[in-house]
Amino acid sequence: MHVSSESPKEPFETFFDDCRQDQEQTQRELKEIDLLIQQTTAEVERLAQRNTQVTNRLRQIELNLDTAPRQDIKDAYAAVLDTQQRLFTMRGQLEKLQSNQRNLERYLDLLRTIVDMAAETDRSQRAAEEAEGSTQPLVVRIIEAQERERLRLSRQMHDGPAQSLTNLILQAEICERLFETDTDRARAELANLRNAVAGTFQTVKGFILNLRPMMLDDLGVIPTLKRYVDSFSDNNGVATHLMVTGKERRLESHKEVTIFRLIQQLLNNAVEYSQATHIQINLDMGDDALRVSVEDNGSGFDLSELSESTEADQMGLMTMRERVDMLGGEIHFDSGPGRGTKVSFELSAS
Repeated sequence: MHVSSESPKEPFETFFDDCRQDQEQTQRELKEIDLLIQQTTAEVERLAQRNTQVTNRLRQIELNLDTAPRQDIKDAYAAVLDTQQRLFTMRGQLEKLQSNQRNLERYLDLLRTIVDMAAETDRSQRAAEEAEGSTQPLVVRIIEAQERERLRLSRQMHDGPAQSLTNLILQAEICERLFETDTDRARAELANLRNAVAGTFQTVKGFILNLRPMMLDDLGVIPTLKRYVDSFSDNNGVATHLMVTGKERRLESHKEVTIFRLIQQLLNNAVEYSQATHIQINLDMGDDALRVSVEDNGSGFDLSELSESTEADQMGLMTMRERVDMLGGEIHFDSGPGRGTKVSFELSAS
């Protein structure tokens, strides 16, 4: 979005006009994605049926492997490999479309909220001037946060699923060539390929969990955190414990997202920057306030030196403070070289 600076009022008019245009464009994109999802779902179902057929055919041939013609064996394996590759690709496309659909729906909700705010900013010149002083920096922070998140996701996709899929394609090509010369080795490579596909599937599942756990919307922040902490502990070899006190209950969606994102960021920081081996998370769901503390035994850091550094931005410290401030809460960082880190934050329960 382009924001002009010709007059105090024009930046907001331009910004909200851009939001309205984005809202219309997003609605059109959602309709297109809905259609693509329907088409892709139908293709996945067709390929799944095809996969069942060719797999059954292969099993029949394997039962009579000694008498089956070599060409039939080759064709059966090739059909299974081709169908499974196409099915895997289409399922990946479907998951990507569904993820894009969810992201666009959330973005559309945000745009609707912003557009609704436009009417309030036009009530008086004074209200507009006050809004300009307070909202414009917020708009800038939102845009910067979006770009940081896109960069992070791009790097994760390149280093994770994208690289794994490239390797799968290479393995599939190897299998295809081996069917011409060495059937036994081709079978072994096919087994390796199957294991690699399973590993990639788990990697993608982990990526999706980090991106937006489905449990967060369905069950709430506490069950999601319990599952995430267990997974984090197993995957990183770090003793990570979560203690929940107070009355467990659902919270407003934006608060649940904030709590989860903050804890997720703090856990990643403890491993990536502090090399912690033990992390303790305490979450108290009081009647009036939600209190969270995350403490690790890592290397720690000097707060005075880190406050304005690039590393502080990489660790997300400023973003965490902004998230909490926007919800009217408080956050405190307590750390020092060689004595670990403790981060505590508090949000209103209402």
